[in-house]
Amino acid sequence: MNWVILIIAGLFEVVGVTGMQKIAKGEKKSGFPILIVGFLISFSLLSVAMETIPLGVAYAVWTGMGTVGSAIVGMIFYNESTDRLRLMFMGMVIVAVIGLRLVS
Repeated sequence: MNWVILIIAGLFEVVGVTGMQKIAKGEKKSGFPILIVGFLISFSLLSVAMETIPLGVAYAVWTGMGTVGSAIVGMIFYNESTDRLRLMFMGMVIVAVIGLRLVS
């Protein structure tokens, strides 16, 4: 169950980073609440997941999900690059996260 919680925490990290992007684009009224709520939920769920998942694994999975998720949001909503190399390296992060799950 804590792996599901960790995945949800990673998704809320993406929400928090999206709030940061809104703030950077000048949308402060909508950006700050999204940032605060996203990271508050994300950190809370991460701490719950770490009750049974080792720190290094939980943090690596959480940040990996945030990295890939934020890149995907950037590509879809902010017209960021979809270069093949970028997609390949994102795939490598996903493979690493899956690998950590399999060996822990």
